Amino acid sequence: MNDINWNDYALETQAIRAGHKRTHEDEHSMPIFATSSYVFNSAEEAALRFTGQKPGNIYSRFTNPTVSAFQERLALMEQGERCLAFASGMAAIMAVGMGLLKAGDHVVCSRGVFGNTVLMFQNYFGKFGVTTDFVDLTDMAAWEAAIKPNTCLLFLETPSNPLTEIADIAELADLAHRHGCLLVVDNCFCTPALQKPLLLGADIIVHSATKYIDGQGRCVGGAVVASDAIIEKQIYPYLRTGGATMSPFNAWVFLSGLETLALRMKAHCDNAVALAQWLQQQPGVVKVHYPGLPSHAQHELAKRQQSHFGGIVSFELAGGKEQAWQLIDATEMLSITANLGDVKTTITHPASTTHGRLTPETRAAAGIKDGLVRLSVGLENLEDIKKDLSKGLPQR
Repeated sequence: MNDINWNDYALETQAIRAGHKRTHEDEHSMPIFATSSYVFNSAEEAALRFTGQKPGNIYSRFTNPTVSAFQERLALMEQGERCLAFASGMAAIMAVGMGLLKAGDHVVCSRGVFGNTVLMFQNYFGKFGVTTDFVDLTDMAAWEAAIKPNTCLLFLETPSNPLTEIADIAELADLAHRHGCLLVVDNCFCTPALQKPLLLGADIIVHSATKYIDGQGRCVGGAVVASDAIIEKQIYPYLRTGGATMSPFNAWVFLSGLETLALRMKAHCDNAVALAQWLQQQPGVVKVHYPGLPSHAQHELAKRQQSHFGGIVSFELAGGKEQAWQLIDATEMLSITANLGDVKTTITHPASTTHGRLTPETRAAAGIKDGLVRLSVGLENLEDIKKDLSKGLPQR
């Protein structure tokens, strides 16, 4: 089993089998290597491992067999050369910035990213002399106009959070490479089950494994997938020094999550498209944001770029914040939480939660209105989800 070339197998098989190096105990399930350090056979072997001249584990801040199994499996599923795991999705984004950026560099980022991602670029990378301009995700002219001689990275989420806008990854990759930049894609909403940005020309993928990769809201973690050269020379040194490490237990949970990822994503998508169609017919709902709807501005692009449309649906209510809060508070079954990607349907008000720390002007520029509600559509019975939402929707 340890010598199998998993590149010859489909994603569903990779997600269940790849990455596990069976030990002398002949275990069938991936074990948790709960150890902080490792024993060397000699002083010479210790020295060779520390200098990288001999492969092997050194210290669980940056080498652990359970974490390595997760990294290998996710890299295969994304069809990337190498993956590094981190303590959270934001830690993964921090690692990309710390590994690739320096004072005086410039980043172009889409407006429709997670609120903390905006703050990371503005407040923290900005503190060290990295400047960032934010542009409309779907406006190619704006992306090109924002690029400067010192631009190093283009960063985006697609679909966007929370409006589910879709970027043309191949077109942005071409733009980035023409200007000597790297394209970073947050693939959290789609996962490799629905979208493979590296095959479309992206250079780096970031993940919050907390979301769909786990799938049951149990653990926090993140990952970066890229070429071996980018990982080894620029990202791995930061992890080894900075210590934003994924724990072995969390890696073990995420490995289990990957095993059912393809099945879960299909079920999430099936529920989401049906719910989006239903929401379009409800009184008080003025707009539904979901790439699977023909009314979505990037519907055709989503059909080409993704294998399905995802599990996130957001919609705008005519009554603004008051009506949005009323609807959320009227639900009985749905979970009022800002997390997403869970088998349980979650509901949140982005303007006061995930994007609440942004200025009103920044939220307005990103199209996040006070009447916007975001659903991460779970795997409950679809009619039960509709029934729960109906409790707070205006009656005909």
